[in-house]
Amino acid sequence: MLIRNISLATAVLALTLGIGGCSKEGKDTTHLKINLTDNPYNATEVNVDIREVRVNFHDDDNGWVDISTNPGVYNLLDLQNGVDTLLAQGTVPTGTLKQVRFLLGDDNSIKIDNTLYPLTIPSGSESGLKIKLNKRLNAQLDSLIIDFDAALSVVQEGNGDYKLKPVLKIK
Repeated sequence: MLIRNISLATAVLALTLGIGGCSKEGKDTTHLKINLTDNPYNATEVNVDIREVRVNFHDDDNGWVDISTNPGVYNLLDLQNGVDTLLAQGTVPTGTLKQVRFLLGDDNSIKIDNTLYPLTIPSGSESGLKIKLNKRLNAQLDSLIIDFDAALSVVQEGNGDYKLKPVLKIK
């Protein structure tokens, strides 16, 4: 009887530990990939200097996570008609992604009729470009395609200067 009770207790303990060991709450991770693309625009180049990509799983500005970014100057017009490029990737907690932020450098420009103009981005290098979303990430692997819509984002000022007022969409 004693041996049977010990065996039963051992089986219950093993089952409990087995179930507890399978619980992945708070421990799951997702390999997240962020790709960049663009809709067509009537210019020769629209160059955006992307330095860093961060993600956030909170509704507020706490908890930003840097992910491995391929920094560089991206000509958005090279990313049209179904073409995209891997911008950043990293392992993040599985959960609901609330925000993505691009931190930009100063090497932004637009080329129209073979003339290159500086493209200013108000607070782009300070606070970055933020996209709010509410996407539940799949376990193990997930990706986002962000359409940086140059046609809606580039504005020519009355003085002839160009500003980038980004219109970013999740596809």
